[in-house]
Amino acid sequence: MWKLKIAEGGSWLKSSNNHIGRETWEFDQNFGTSEEREAVDAARVEFHKNRFTTRHTSDIMTRMQLAKENNFSLDLQKEKDGTPINIDTATVSDILKKALSYFSAIQAHDGHWPGDFPGPLFTTATMIIVLYVTESLSITLSSEHHKEICRYLYNRQNLDGGWGLHAEGESSMLSTALNYTALRLLGESVDDGPDMSMHKARKWIHDHGGATMIPILGKVWLSVLGVFEWSGVNPIPPELFLLPTLVPIQPGRLWSHFRMAFIPMSYLYGKKFVGLITRLVSSLREELHIHPYKKIDWKQARKLCAKEDIYNPHTWLQECLSDCLYSFGEPVLTHWPISCMRKRALQQVAEFLKYEDENSQYICIGAAQKALSMLCCWIENPNSDAFKRHLARVADFLWVGEDGMKVRVCAGQLWDVAFAVQAILACSIAQEFGGTLKKAHGFIKASQIMDNPSGDFSRKYRHISKGGWAFQVADQGWQVSDCTAEALKALLLLSKCSSDAADYRMETCRYFDAVNVLLSLQNPNGGYGTWEIARTYPWMEIFNMTEIYADIMVEHQYVECTSSVIQALALFREEYPGHRKDEIDQCITKATEFIEKLQNDDGSWFGSWGICFTYGTWFAIEGLSAVGHCYDDSSCIRKACKFLLSKQLTNGGWGESHLSSRTKAYTNLDGEKSHIVNTSWAMLALMKAGQVERDPTPLHRAARLIMSMQLSDGDFPQEEMIGSFLKNGPLCYMAYRNIFPIWALGEYQKLVLHQTF
Repeated sequence: MWKLKIAEGGSWLKSSNNHIGRETWEFDQNFGTSEEREAVDAARVEFHKNRFTTRHTSDIMTRMQLAKENNFSLDLQKEKDGTPINIDTATVSDILKKALSYFSAIQAHDGHWPGDFPGPLFTTATMIIVLYVTESLSITLSSEHHKEICRYLYNRQNLDGGWGLHAEGESSMLSTALNYTALRLLGESVDDGPDMSMHKARKWIHDHGGATMIPILGKVWLSVLGVFEWSGVNPIPPELFLLPTLVPIQPGRLWSHFRMAFIPMSYLYGKKFVGLITRLVSSLREELHIHPYKKIDWKQARKLCAKEDIYNPHTWLQECLSDCLYSFGEPVLTHWPISCMRKRALQQVAEFLKYEDENSQYICIGAAQKALSMLCCWIENPNSDAFKRHLARVADFLWVGEDGMKVRVCAGQLWDVAFAVQAILACSIAQEFGGTLKKAHGFIKASQIMDNPSGDFSRKYRHISKGGWAFQVADQGWQVSDCTAEALKALLLLSKCSSDAADYRMETCRYFDAVNVLLSLQNPNGGYGTWEIARTYPWMEIFNMTEIYADIMVEHQYVECTSSVIQALALFREEYPGHRKDEIDQCITKATEFIEKLQNDDGSWFGSWGICFTYGTWFAIEGLSAVGHCYDDSSCIRKACKFLLSKQLTNGGWGESHLSSRTKAYTNLDGEKSHIVNTSWAMLALMKAGQVERDPTPLHRAARLIMSMQLSDGDFPQEEMIGSFLKNGPLCYMAYRNIFPIWALGEYQKLVLHQTF
């Protein structure tokens, strides 16, 4: 049985805080009772049976283990209570107590809430390709790993034989070709899998034009493996890295996540690296393509992309530039003496990647970048200590659920804890869960980044990080604006609860360090991006080469990040009114104006990191309210309330589809279905905007729906994806189904029931 290990290190690993937040899985055949093993097997069978209707797991294996460690009896049947819901203080208190008892039971000993973080369905395949090419597959992954990864890939296959970009998506060439390849590399034969899965996948690929139709990211990975030719890939010249930083296209000026993928991709392209052509690779050359491999027109193939994958089509300018680089630039750059420039560029890229590896403790900024950087590290020196450190960190990305084992895009340990603290503190019974808050407080403190990146970090295109918080663990080292803001908020709120029984205070200088990070991340327009300030221009998006994502080139500014910072600085200003007062006042004013300007005509705000208009509108109202704006004096808030009320469903809830992010138009879930997290966000926004004073009826209806959805053990059901990135990339935040109903009902009891009854 698989066992989740928390905050444990190992060989070739370093940590600045004793690995706080680290999550890894280990197979132990003696772990668990026979009843627990039977429960896990039953959960796997149940998921497989319903995989086309219930797309996401409930993290039963994780929660079962944590509940047992915390002496909590978990109801694996997860039936709804069925008791009629009364709208009164006693009923809400009972429901909150059940919810908080359950949520506390699934908290890890280091203070965070472990969980899956499902996202793109191709990240597992890219890691398998790297491990195969570097001859590390059997070293890193055991037979039990192979078994669970195959289970996951088969479970995520659509009825038509393909795989979507994400769990709720229609089949795409990128995920289908890469996942088919991964299964073959894991030892599956051409006719393996339940219900002829491999045959169906191959047929889907052939019916949609073969693997030459894969987007550029897939072209790079297949070229590395040797089942595609680099002459079929649009140029990714590493020489761009040699350009002065004043040039807008210099990679150091691009958005951090894209930069950390583009640079290693340019290294691979510059090297034209191809792994060992094994018998299996030779077979894949014939399996993936509809024409004989040697007869494929690779020059034509570089422009091909399946219509199912195209979300962001190439611009004519981009096509012209690619043609010029392909026909004229690449031949010149690869011949002496100009080839010396390529050699120099590759050396500098290798040094840059080494710096990033060391400063992120080999975790890197995300799974896609981790796989690319690890491969580049191996190419530089297969026997290096650095590559061993990379291999040791692969386990940080692996996650086991009822659906099998996958590579998570990343994890969100700090993010979930910061929200969880605020949700618990919103409840009138928060003091009953002091132990939970104490552990969470310790985790947030231990997760603060205590130093800037090493050396002259600005020359390595890195921002200050001392005092900030990362999305996941401190060892990763990438500060994020809203993570820093939400962590600071949580700590400041906790500090107000300090007493002789519980001391939630922190050294004042650490609060000041966090404020320094927040002030440094504001852009001239007043808005906040994610990891850094914007370093290039929005028009650079015309060079987006990815086809599958939008807004990937530039560090854009977002209503959510900006709102989080406003809230944190406003709270900090109350506690420390004399510290950098003028700068904080000016920052908040500019940020507030930025949010107001972002509002859409219908009163909504577009949320870029959650689904979608519900999410963005909640954040905007919270941010504006934090600086004293209210329904009576703010037309923005009045319009926002009207928008939210217009989207309430007949059952009292809200239910927004991930298609809202893709189409930029509000879209309900199929069948006018509500979503417990969307409903919670809408409730929180309306309560903050004073809806109870005008008409509490919509809030009563929403609260009744949330309470009716609680399961018998205090949990809430896992529903559709509720996170988002790059418009076309939904994510599933597993803890949201617990955090936000608790938060909404806590505020509801305090703001609505105490005034109504």
